[in-house]
Amino acid sequence: MNRAALFLATALCAAPIALALPLEAAAQTKPAAYKAPRTAFGQPDLGGFWSNSTLTPMIRPAKLGDRLVHTEDEVKAMEQAVVEEVEEGNKPTDPNAPAEAPKVTGNVRPEFAAAGGDVGGYNRGWLDPGHSVMRVRGEPRTSLLTTPNGQVPPRRAGAPAPAGFGGGRGGMGSFDNPENRSLGERCIIGFGRNGGPPMFPNGFYNNNYQIVQSPEAVTILVEMNHDARIIPLNAKHRTDGVRPYFGDSIGWWEGDTLVVETTHIPQRQAFMGSWENLKVTERFTRVAKDRLHYAFQVEDPTLWEKPWGGEYEMSPLNGVIYEYACHEGNYALEGILGGARHQEKEQAEAAAKAAPKAPAKGGKASD
Repeated sequence: MNRAALFLATALCAAPIALALPLEAAAQTKPAAYKAPRTAFGQPDLGGFWSNSTLTPMIRPAKLGDRLVHTEDEVKAMEQAVVEEVEEGNKPTDPNAPAEAPKVTGNVRPEFAAAGGDVGGYNRGWLDPGHSVMRVRGEPRTSLLTTPNGQVPPRRAGAPAPAGFGGGRGGMGSFDNPENRSLGERCIIGFGRNGGPPMFPNGFYNNNYQIVQSPEAVTILVEMNHDARIIPLNAKHRTDGVRPYFGDSIGWWEGDTLVVETTHIPQRQAFMGSWENLKVTERFTRVAKDRLHYAFQVEDPTLWEKPWGGEYEMSPLNGVIYEYACHEGNYALEGILGGARHQEKEQAEAAAKAAPKAPAKGGKASD
């Protein structure tokens, strides 16, 4: 993956849903006639391959205000725009094009043009961000967040701001060593928040999952970086203070809904700046043969006045998940750090040239 795409992916990670309605109401509203099939051991069957790729953003565009639902004309225009974007983005690449990303023209979104424009970037054909607006209970949603305005709620007065990329170091400091780079860029976990919790599409590709159930646990395999969330059922949270990647999740069944509660989330996987006191509650409900409803609630009383969350519906993946070999032949990290050292050298040389020269012995400094 090229540097531009990595930056964009990290931004997605920091940005990656909220509730206007109580979580229980959003999660449990489903067609009364539908009854989820059962596994051989009697659980509602959530298993199989699913996808949450979508055109609907996590945060609602400000121009839409408090509108939770798109009009059908808006949906048609958005989905047609993707068809045109794919056609344009899949045109042959000019073999004599310069190394720099070209200026954005036509229908291709700026983030895709940047990710695919530099050397080593991806053409539009390699991206799978989704081609349809997310529908929940048949409604085409304007955001995955369901707060009244579709935005992340304001933080409590006096609450610290999120650290941001690179742990708040920013600038050249975030290129000092590999450990300063993001977990996704280092292929430790996937970029964006595909694995969660909460779980979001990353806006680029590999937004797919496999759910496997047993009487004692549920495992969610995430295509992005082949992350696996193993959720023991009817267990208790750990008490040793360890914060594993994806936190400490436990699950239980409430009727046809799998409820998953996660705490002990590590600092490097902070969500909107919250980690130490963060609790995420997720609900998975099979609401149709081809729809898996997902809702979540975020709680951190040190940062927000009250819990908030969001919802969407997964659809079946037409295929299976293969291994995501993130670092196979990937030399980007070495190149990024090497580029930073070269830039530092250039800056040091420029500073040395600009510095006033010491006066010659017996002479005086020039004006």
